[in-house]
Amino acid sequence: MHRAPLTHGRPQREASNERTEVGPHGPDAMELQLFQRFAALAYEKAGISIKPGKEALVSARVAKRLRALSLPDAETYLRHLEEDRSGEELMRFLDVISTHFTSFFREPDHFQLLEAELTHRVEAGQRRLRIWSAASSTGEEPYTIAMTALGVKGVEALDLKILATDIAADTLRQAAEGCYSAARMEPVPQALRARWFTRKRDPHEPTAEMWEAKPELKSRISFRRLNLAEPPFPMAGPFDVVFCRNVLIYFDQPTRQRLISAIEGLLRPGGLFCIGHTETLSGIRCGFKMQRPSVFRLPGEGVA
Repeated sequence: MHRAPLTHGRPQREASNERTEVGPHGPDAMELQLFQRFAALAYEKAGISIKPGKEALVSARVAKRLRALSLPDAETYLRHLEEDRSGEELMRFLDVISTHFTSFFREPDHFQLLEAELTHRVEAGQRRLRIWSAASSTGEEPYTIAMTALGVKGVEALDLKILATDIAADTLRQAAEGCYSAARMEPVPQALRARWFTRKRDPHEPTAEMWEAKPELKSRISFRRLNLAEPPFPMAGPFDVVFCRNVLIYFDQPTRQRLISAIEGLLRPGGLFCIGHTETLSGIRCGFKMQRPSVFRLPGEGVA
């Protein structure tokens, strides 16, 4: 949600499908004032805007942490969050309140465009390629980017690096491991699965099948923790392509403006910028020119 900026992908489901029982009083047990304090904390720490009407959702997600920590109620948990100096539980809180959905080759037209973009750059003689997956979740997006890029003729011999960032450390650890169930691998074509993944047994369920990204795929990706609501960012860039998809929906307009301005400053002139299909840059002051819905380009020379 980063993710994260959170679009973390652990459970493969949208928030609307989640059961929201919290206890004998149901999901509405969270009082409005308490909900507002949780919402204020999420906004202050990560720029996440939780609108009124989401009390049941927040209550259900907080209940997960109550069970994990054996705490009696949400008020106690909130005090625990406020007193936690390590920041570890705050990251877990931000993780659970985000909508968890990601998949390989999600919004596939973006990867078709990425292939064409990189083909053009390679044919023009570019030797260094940098791509940023800004809300990498559990890794499906950056691994899809890597498979797509390495499928372009000549790219394997080039200086290709992919930066994958997310706000949640636990989610990043999963992404770096690069292990996925058979169900989560379904969108990956068989040829790519055979080329870039190794089949193995799930250590927790010996009868279940897992797939792990091969070292040569993992080596192209660096996973780093980053809060997208807190620019400026520590990377120097410039990036040729930036994916920041299904992230803006979590932020209010001022936070979106800061994020888009920061991305614009890190993108190479002529570089490509992709957001989610349901997102827009409406009302954002920036130099991006729309190439098609959800796809933008920074004016300037396109090849380094």
